Amino acid sequence: MLRLAGIGKLFGARAVLRNISLEVRPATITLLIGPNGAGKSTLLRIMAGLIRPSAGTVTRSFEDGELGYLGHATFIYPGLTALENLAFWNGMHGRPTDRATLTEALARVELEPFAEERAGTFSRGMAQRLNLARILLQSPRLLLLDEPGTGLDARSLALLHREIAAARERGAGVVWISHDVASDVARADRIAAIENRTLGYCGPADAYPGPGAGAPSAKEASC
Repeated sequence: MLRLAGIGKLFGARAVLRNISLEVRPATITLLIGPNGAGKSTLLRIMAGLIRPSAGTVTRSFEDGELGYLGHATFIYPGLTALENLAFWNGMHGRPTDRATLTEALARVELEPFAEERAGTFSRGMAQRLNLARILLQSPRLLLLDEPGTGLDARSLALLHREIAAARERGAGVVWISHDVASDVARADRIAAIENRTLGYCGPADAYPGPGAGAPSAKEASC
C-alpha cells in the first residue's frame, strides 16, 4: 500500500535520511524506532505526503482520504466542543456528521461524557484521545502515528493499544513511532530501525537484534 525507494532528505546541507527503502503492508504494524534526532518524524511526514523527499520515490496505492496521520500537533480547535471538532473534520472528508456517528467515536475513546465541552479545556491526554477519535472516524487504510502515547495515562494507553490492534485486524497498515519501544516491540509485526540516517534493521519484530547490532545486510536494509 506504501512503498519507499531510496529515500533521502536534506535540510540545507545536512543529511537527515539516506537511502531508505521499505514497504508498508496491509494488516501489519511497523514500529519505526531510532534514537532522538534520528529522523523518525521526518520519515513519517514523508510517508504522509506532508514534506517531499530530497531523493527517492514514494508510491501509494490508496486515496488521500484513506490516510490517517497523528503527529505531535493535535489538529483540534480549542474553541469548538468535542462534537463540533469531529463534525468539522468528518465533514472535510465528506463523511457522516450526524450526532450518533460522532458520539460513537467519542465513546470509543471514552470521551462521550465530555461531548459538549470545549476542547480547549481538555488535558493533554484528553486532547490526544480526541485527536485519535478524529483519525479513527476516517477508518484509514494507512495509519501513521507519531508517539501517540505521549501524555496518556495507563488506561488511555490501553485504549490506544486496543485501537491500534483493531486497525490491523480490519486490514489497515500501521506505522507507529513509540515512546516506549521496550514495551511496544511485542505489539508490532515488523521493526524499521533508523541508525546513522539509514535503516540499520528492517524485518520481523521477533528477529530484531536490538540497537547497534552492526551494519545491516542487504536484506535487512530494504524491506
